[in-house]
Order: sequence, then C-alpha cells, then structure tokens
Amino acid sequence: MGSNNEQRTVYFSPPDISESEIMEVVKTLRSGWITTGPRTKLLERRLAAYIETGCVDIDCDASENIERYSNRVVCLSSATAAEELNLHILGITAGDEVIVPAYTYTATASAVIHCGATVKFVDIQKDGDSVTHMPEMDYDKLEEAITEKTKAIIMVDLGGIVCDYDKVFEIIERKKSLFRPVESDHTPLGDLSARIQNSLKRVAVVADCAHSLGASRAVSRIGSRILEKAERKYCGGIADFTSFSFHAVKNFTTAEGGASTWISVDGIDDSEIYHMYQLLSLHGQSKDALSKNKSGAWEYDIIGPWYKCNMTDIMAGIGLRQLDRYPSMLDRRLQMIKQYDAVCDEMGIKRLVHHTEYMDSSNHLYLIRIPGITVRQRNEIIEKMAEYGVASNVHYKPLPMMTAYKEYTQGVEAFPNAFDYYHNLITLPLHTLLLDEDIGYICEKLRSVVRYYIE
Repeated sequence: MGSNNEQRTVYFSPPDISESEIMEVVKTLRSGWITTGPRTKLLERRLAAYIETGCVDIDCDASENIERYSNRVVCLSSATAAEELNLHILGITAGDEVIVPAYTYTATASAVIHCGATVKFVDIQKDGDSVTHMPEMDYDKLEEAITEKTKAIIMVDLGGIVCDYDKVFEIIERKKSLFRPVESDHTPLGDLSARIQNSLKRVAVVADCAHSLGASRAVSRIGSRILEKAERKYCGGIADFTSFSFHAVKNFTTAEGGASTWISVDGIDDSEIYHMYQLLSLHGQSKDALSKNKSGAWEYDIIGPWYKCNMTDIMAGIGLRQLDRYPSMLDRRLQMIKQYDAVCDEMGIKRLVHHTEYMDSSNHLYLIRIPGITVRQRNEIIEKMAEYGVASNVHYKPLPMMTAYKEYTQGVEAFPNAFDYYHNLITLPLHTLLLDEDIGYICEKLRSVVRYYIE
C-alpha cells in the first residue's frame, strides 16, 4: 500500500449493482408481473437453500427442491417489517416485555413498540465480546432482566458477527419456570401464537440478522433442538425466528427489503406459519395476487385487518442476481478486512475480529475504536477523514441516548458499557466497489490523522 497523494472520493456504502441485476429487473418489467410473484417465491426458496447449505447454485425450480425449500423464508418490504411480523407470529403484545441490547439500531426496538410491548434494554459487555470485540449483550445482566413478563429476547449480530446463541439458550432454560405462555383468543393469529408459545415453553430467541446473511457459527443448539455435538450453522438456522435486511447499504440488497425465517416448531407445520406471514403482510387477504390470477379464482377473504409489507418481483429480481454473486462478494470483503486489520494492529487501534475458529462473519461493518480519545476528538477524526474525501460513520449511538427511547430507560448512565464503546468508535468504509488502491488510500489517511491523537 504505497503512498497515494492524489485526492480520492471514497463513499461509505454504495450498492454494488451489476449488469446482471439490471437485466433481471428489465426482464421483470417486461414480464408483466412486477408485484409479489414467481421471482419472489424463487428468491425465498433460494435463500432457504443458502441458509441451510451455504450454496447459491442449488436448482430451486427442481420439483424436489420446490417442496424442500418452500414455506421456510418469507421475503418482505424491509427488515423492520420482518422483525415486527416475527413478534406478531410469536404473540408479543401489550403487557409483554422484550429484551433488547442497548447497543443497536432503532429497528430492533421500534418493532417491539409497534406490537404494543415494552422494550427492556440491557447493557453490553465491557469493551464488547472478549474475542470478537463486537458490542454483545452482557449475559449476566440478560439473565437478571428475565421476568414472568418476558416473552422474547432479540439478539443483534452487529457487523455480521454472530452472537453466542448457546449461552442465550442456556440462560432461558434456567429461567424456564418463569415463562407463562399466552392462551388462544380463538382468532387465527392468536391461536397460532398460543400454539407456538406452548410448544416452546420458554422465552423465544429472536435474531436481528440485518447485517449477517451468510455468517455462521458452531452451535450446540438450534431453536428447541439440542445437537449431539456442535455444528456449524448459518444465521437464519440458529435462533427461533430471524430477520434479515436487504437495504441498499447491506452486503446483499434488493434496494429495500428483508426476510423472515424460523426454526420448525414442534407440532406446527411450516406451511401454516408461512401462510400466516402472507396474511400479515398482505392486508390479511387469504389469496395473494399470484393465486387470484388463476382462472376463476378471484374470490378471497380478509382474515384480519393487518399490514402491507410484501416484497415485489422487481426487488426479488435484484436479489436473485445478487445471490448469484454473493460468495465472491463476501470473499472480497474479507480481503479488504485483512488490509484494515494489518494497519489497525500496527497502530494499536482496537477493531472487530470477524473470523475465529468457531465463527465466520459476513464482513458487513468494520468498526474501530481509537484508544484514549473523547467524543469530540472522535468527531474531529471523522471530519478530517472527510476532508481527505473518505466518508466514515458511527455504528451506533446507543438507543438510551435517543429521544424516542428515554422513557424506556433510566438514562444513559444505566448503560455505561454501551456509552463507553460508542464514544471513541468509527466505522470505516467497507463495500465491494472499493479498489485495492482505495483501501490503501484510506489506510494511509487513517495513519496520518489518527497518529496525531494517539502519539
């Protein structure tokens, strides 16, 4: 990474859209089917196959794979919609509590509030996880926070680094006696939620995997199933229910969009859960447009006065071609991370560890923490990097510091580890449109700017 004195413009996170995505969107527009239809259903099956196997080349139009991978993933208009529908399916409502890490983006908590439930924030571990340094929840405090009102815990795989789900499942098993499943209200959704809660017989583990499509970890448990020995599982195949984001800034994008998936629940067919997601995401209408398009099949019922958050085939077309390229995109991100790692280690800058012997990240964000600086100095570094043409960011300002969440907390003082993690944090650009020369330029300017503050 030699010196490069020429000023560059380095954007923080532009979408990587190739000609193949553009052509697929054109084909979709010409097909006459642009809302939820065959491309959305195919993307759902391909995502289900990818979550199970890590492969993107499985023929999901083959008859045996249509059956195998159907009814396991639901594509929606956003990750926020996916997370909220996950909670509705679980029967989360007024009077319930959902535990959320204080260190996350607003969507993790706002979905809880949309359901009428109460957010219960928990601080992170001091300086994050001891190995990965990801701002992971303090598990002792998590255990203390569980009460008879707790119905779910939302874990956040921030930056694409996978949380310690085994530890979370161990905690909820110890607290199992406190759990009180809801009774059916005899509506279709209420009945399904009651059967899910009574099947689980414990607090639900919900994964906010907005950053972590393609990430994996060796785990001893997936949902309610205890494995004979630890196995490597991809995100979406670990927690009871999972949400993904396909927003424009994510590794994998459909412009906007997201998806829900779940671990099969004992005694309940996946197709029933899938159908309820379809109802919740399309006004409670018993038939989607694809079904109604069949000859003589116009008539439908409204099962509940629900939401409108389905994915369109235009979005799914982008996703299908993104998925083709996804493994190579993840590899490229890893190459850039290695270059960043070398510079951070050289300068004594704290950083995320994206890969360990038991976990592989999706390499979504590159978080660094400059030792010994204040919030003001952190902001100065961001401004000086911007003067060199390098856009950087902060992921995230803890939610207890935000106006919308002050009524749910006792102030940021109750979350000292979250604030301490945030105050000297900077997120560097990490996306697949960066050239090696761009990474070299970023590293050179980082050395130049940060050296002033740490020497």
